[in-house]
Amino acid sequence: QVQLVESGGGLVQPGGSLRLSCAASASIASIAHMAWFRQAPGIQRDLVALCTIDGITKYADSVKGRFTISRDNAKNTVYLQMNSLKPDDTAVYLCYAANGRDTYWGQGTQVTVSS
Repeated sequence: QVQLVESGGGLVQPGGSLRLSCAASASIASIAHMAWFRQAPGIQRDLVALCTIDGITKYADSVKGRFTISRDNAKNTVYLQMNSLKPDDTAVYLCYAANGRDTYWGQGTQVTVSS
């Protein structure tokens, strides 16, 4: 069982930056996939960024060039650096871990982009 706790959300102006963190309660070194999803009210939960155990990354088209996912296995933490934020990025951001049949979700952290 792995617990995931997100932090780093908040209110930011358009064009600003935030860095989200996802701290795991156990080692993530052997977890195949670590990812960030987001969900806005009335909208389905969408994949934002994914990082595999081999360091391969994948991004939603809407965030390419602006967001960067990284994982620090020594700290059991995954990060999402978000730059050039837009109002459309407003959502609850959730951390996700998947290893074979086992999947885990965090509770989420709110990101609001508004002037």
